[in-house]
Amino acid sequence: MKSDLVYLVQTNTTVGFLSQNLEKLNQIKKRPLNKKFLKVISDFSSLPRSPKKFRNRIRRTPNNNTYVIKNEAYRVITESNHKEFLKKFKWMYSSSANESGKNFDENFAKENADILVCDKRGYFESKPSKIYKISKNKIKRLR
Repeated sequence: MKSDLVYLVQTNTTVGFLSQNLEKLNQIKKRPLNKKFLKVISDFSSLPRSPKKFRNRIRRTPNNNTYVIKNEAYRVITESNHKEFLKKFKWMYSSSANESGKNFDENFAKENADILVCDKRGYFESKPSKIYKISKNKIKRLR
């Protein structure tokens, strides 16, 4: 598997494009170059150091929340199918599999991905994950 390809993958909440190639993701999504991507990681060792008082909370969260640490968004994947795929790369940039600002279109997603990764669940969208911004002294829910 090559990290510079764009993979269409069922994530824990939606169908996503995953890659380590930011240029290719920006081109597919047609989004501004200054807009950052979420970085999904397969384990906590790839997560940047967070303030000590929030570390246990982050590690013990039962679902896949997104954390903004030092203006970068990270999600540690715990869902087994997605995690097994991600382990091969350790980390990848992730974005919903749609054109920026538009709803999910399966044809668009399949046409723009280099490789389709589908498991027994197929492709679906569900409730978005929660996003928390972590600063030195507080944690704030953004979504």
